[in-house]
Amino acid sequence: MPHNRRNILYLFLIGCLLAALFTGRAFFFNLSFVLAGLLLLAFIWSWLAIHWLQIQRRTRTRRAQVGHPLSETFTVRNTSLLPKLMLEIDDYSGLPGHRASQVIPLLGPRASYRWSVETECIVRGQFELGPLGITAGDPFGLFQRERRTAGGLPIIVYPRTVPVPRFESPAGVLSGGEPRRRRSQTITTNASGVREYVTGDAFNRIHWASTARKERMMVKEFEIDPLADVWLFVDFSPAALAEVPGLLRVNGSGAVLPRTPGEVPPSTEEYAVVVAASLATYFIEHKRALGFAAYVPKREAHQAERGHRQLFRVLEALAIARSEAPFSLAQMLSLEAPYLSRGTTVLLVTASLDPAWVLEAQILARKGMRPMALFIDPGTFGAPGDASSLRSMLHLAKIPILSLRRGDDISAVLSTSPR
Repeated sequence: MPHNRRNILYLFLIGCLLAALFTGRAFFFNLSFVLAGLLLLAFIWSWLAIHWLQIQRRTRTRRAQVGHPLSETFTVRNTSLLPKLMLEIDDYSGLPGHRASQVIPLLGPRASYRWSVETECIVRGQFELGPLGITAGDPFGLFQRERRTAGGLPIIVYPRTVPVPRFESPAGVLSGGEPRRRRSQTITTNASGVREYVTGDAFNRIHWASTARKERMMVKEFEIDPLADVWLFVDFSPAALAEVPGLLRVNGSGAVLPRTPGEVPPSTEEYAVVVAASLATYFIEHKRALGFAAYVPKREAHQAERGHRQLFRVLEALAIARSEAPFSLAQMLSLEAPYLSRGTTVLLVTASLDPAWVLEAQILARKGMRPMALFIDPGTFGAPGDASSLRSMLHLAKIPILSLRRGDDISAVLSTSPR
């Protein structure tokens, strides 16, 4: 330890000074000067060792996803004429499993050192990459200093998604008629995409932005009638939380850490997040207008839109979601129902055994909406209570239901027909 070595040298120096004063011999005076000079040289060297250094952290993206790698590249440059010996670069990132620390044995004058790190993200959430600490000392091991870079880089890790080959949801009905998703030869208010120009297309159908980008003529396509909107309601109330005892959370209150790589942690909260994220990805990829509502615990409500921007909004909300919502699913439906239009498909993701939300779903059905329950059975996670009565209520109300149990293949369950 540098501290212990330095204390021994201090004692030796004091002993030499006392011996010089009592004996008057030049040897002890010279030895005292040498020891004092050594301490001064080591002190200055350790100070210079952590200065005139530039460290650069390059992250390819500020967004990652559970199950996918996060790549970073680090570069340390020595801008002085003094070589740097035994530099320790310590990473103080909060991302679980991220190990970017490095030891640089020797960094010559005006030299640089680069290394790359690739870490598989294992848990969703919002984290900070950095700051970085630079630790160095003198060649004699007497002094050690540390300097930290200012601040860190925020990063968000989206939740895991599973592939959904198909999803059979209750068909929403628009006020204009049944959704037919059929191309129209005439211009309507429902633009669905673009295609290459063919002889006979009207010039007022040309999409000039796509034409300029692709450097060939592109025209707009229209639909006779669009598909109805889909809304995702995800329940993050404390009453809906059930999980296996002994699970670890990030920083004690964050998302649940998986016990084995690649698993969905045995918590209804994590199952609800994966189900919602997978369905959001499915509907956006199928060009459906998706709406989202949840209390995570703050209210997150996004009106139905198409496109990946909407998907990113949903995934960001799910990344930080915790089962601390101030409202139950029944209360959330009561508060958010006025914002829904007739004919909307409403998907309810919950593990709550409270029958009140089934009654609210019946009210939605009477108003012309199409509710569907994606029920995560809390009993399979160790929670008390029986879900059979709740399923009976849903069947009597003619509300389709998909039941998900702990350990089920989420992809397979979402692809089955609701009961």
